[in-house]
Amino acid sequence: MPSALPEGDPAPTDGSLPEQALAALGEGPFGFYVHVPFCRVRCGYCDFNTYTAEELGPGVSRSSYVDQAIQEVRLARRVLDAAERPVDTVFLGGGTPTLLPAADLGRLLRAIDDEFGLVPGAEVTTEANPDSVDLAYLTELREAGYTRVSFGVQSAVPKVLAVLDRTHDPLRVPGVVEAARAAGFDQVSLDLIYGTPGESTEDWETTLEAALACAPDHVSAYSLIVEDGTALARRVRRGELPMPDEDDLADKYVQADERLTAAGLGWYEVSNWARDDAARCRHNLGYWAGAGWWGVGPGAHSHLGGVRWWNVKHPAAYAGRLAAGESPAHAREVLDEDTRRVERVLLELRLRSGLDPAVLDDDGRRALAGLVAEGLAEDRTDRVVLTLRGRLLADGVVHRLLR
Repeated sequence: MPSALPEGDPAPTDGSLPEQALAALGEGPFGFYVHVPFCRVRCGYCDFNTYTAEELGPGVSRSSYVDQAIQEVRLARRVLDAAERPVDTVFLGGGTPTLLPAADLGRLLRAIDDEFGLVPGAEVTTEANPDSVDLAYLTELREAGYTRVSFGVQSAVPKVLAVLDRTHDPLRVPGVVEAARAAGFDQVSLDLIYGTPGESTEDWETTLEAALACAPDHVSAYSLIVEDGTALARRVRRGELPMPDEDDLADKYVQADERLTAAGLGWYEVSNWARDDAARCRHNLGYWAGAGWWGVGPGAHSHLGGVRWWNVKHPAAYAGRLAAGESPAHAREVLDEDTRRVERVLLELRLRSGLDPAVLDDDGRRALAGLVAEGLAEDRTDRVVLTLRGRLLADGVVHRLLR
């Protein structure tokens, strides 16, 4: 499978970081992202770095993966040895982390706690497929210290799930949400996708109603993107499926915002709604606010103080680096001040808390007046906050602020 990793500059084999990264560790929240690259089947729309059992090849095993991830956690402790900073958030994504035994996920969290320490009330999230967990599994996770679970629901309509190559039964979702509550999880989130070819407005309404019937604390709703190299992209190219329609996507976003808001979930990021402040995903807020995190696993990305690095992509290469006593980092880049400013505009503008207008240059501040006049941004002096229409046109708003 060809690598799609950025070029960057070669990363040191010992994983050492520039001084500016080490100095930044105490400046704000710090998290761990752990990538678990295993799936039972490959969904047709997915371009994440994931592998089915048939794709892994020799020398790679799910049973040894957590031991390798723990090796990288210990490497992180050595690299960051001079800085004492406990961990605010941990997020396991994939892939399907819950294909691994709950005991292994518990060992991984204990390793992070042993090496760094978790702050009191740390947010610890795992993604899960509805068909990959039950009450016993979720109870073991909760007892291990996981506080939040995010279920990949995508749709409640079987024909839509079939186009996405999702294999779970949508009727199972209420039961696993109830099991998560019974296991004692503080927060339950549902991930949805809208705009799948063939999905009607009525289908999307069915999905929203089914999701809200589960009384989630948090909902993420993402428009379907047809990524190059995916099975879905090949089907679209062959004319078997139409490309998602931009007007349809906009209508469904408005539909989601209206339904979720009416149910008491407020937007706090363009694609995310939460029951209250406590239900917001603190780990993802760290990404959008430019905080620091260490990414563990094949292809995982990390960031500290304007230094970004990323690991080798394939699980076999990842395991080989660690077995040799080397860092799995493939390459890195040190962001200059202007690049960091641009990224801050790109990310913070997505938040309901908005962007400090002082970050904009003179051209950006002039453009802001026009955006307010056109109803794309709120008329405020302290923050740049998008209106609903501005959220629909967020990419264009960013372009105007940065051109």
